[in-house]
Amino acid sequence: MAEDDWPQERLYFDRHMTRPEGLAVAGGRAAVFSACSPAKDTPNEDAAAVIPFNGWAGVLAVADGLGGVPAGEHAAEIALRALKTAIRQGARDAALLRTAILDGLEEANRRVQALGVGAATTIAVIELQETSVRPYHVGDSMILVVGQRGKVKLETISHSPVAFAVEAGFLDKEEAMHHEDRHLVSNVIGSPAMKIEIGPTIKLAPRDTVLLASDGLSDNLHTEEIIERVRKGPIEAAAAGLAADAARRMTEPKNDQPSKPDDLTFILFRRRGPGETRFWHSCATTRTAAKNRR
Repeated sequence: MAEDDWPQERLYFDRHMTRPEGLAVAGGRAAVFSACSPAKDTPNEDAAAVIPFNGWAGVLAVADGLGGVPAGEHAAEIALRALKTAIRQGARDAALLRTAILDGLEEANRRVQALGVGAATTIAVIELQETSVRPYHVGDSMILVVGQRGKVKLETISHSPVAFAVEAGFLDKEEAMHHEDRHLVSNVIGSPAMKIEIGPTIKLAPRDTVLLASDGLSDNLHTEEIIERVRKGPIEAAAAGLAADAARRMTEPKNDQPSKPDDLTFILFRRRGPGETRFWHSCATTRTAAKNRR
């Protein structure tokens, strides 16, 4: 397939979306949603990116600029632009996608530090290959991979004191959802001590769902609720339902449920099934042939 026929990258900065946007990438389909907190009128400090690498590989990313420090939204934008530049350069140089992602995250850290104002952002990245995914993350934006029946194939651990306490068994998940220090993050882009956590390669079945999300999702919905919403049904419908669930928690607090108004950004992704993949490839080949005839 010619490069001109591949989907173009999509970057989402300071978005106020009312419904998810669906698009094709890396032999599958993604649904992206990003909206500002209902409790503020300042910019949306979250950002998202869908970046193709070649016809069957690409990158998904969600960045959450830190509130309470200067230029959070600027830090998130800088991080995703640095990632995009590195991935595009890697594609031109025939580099490994893993190398391009790491180069992009390291450059993002340098650029955010260079602002000199204490700006910082978290980031969650998924490397998409033809039949597998691999996670990279800095901070507390979540990455989740689930099967159609709800089996969790991957769930990242947030880089935060509260998440580490849950992992060590000192807190349960319910206590963590309401903990006063839940917002504290111990690892960010913009820090000289930034560390990139690289997870294992996960083989995707055709109906598996990949989720990347800012903490506007995980602070308002339990993991089990998220899984039940995203594991089945058309991906755009699942994304719309997830956004509505989180917005309801933010705006209609109840004593027995988590509720924390915040910016909300997430990406859902699923591979196409074998028949759908052949159809998509056939359509792309037809477009290429038609272009060559002109």
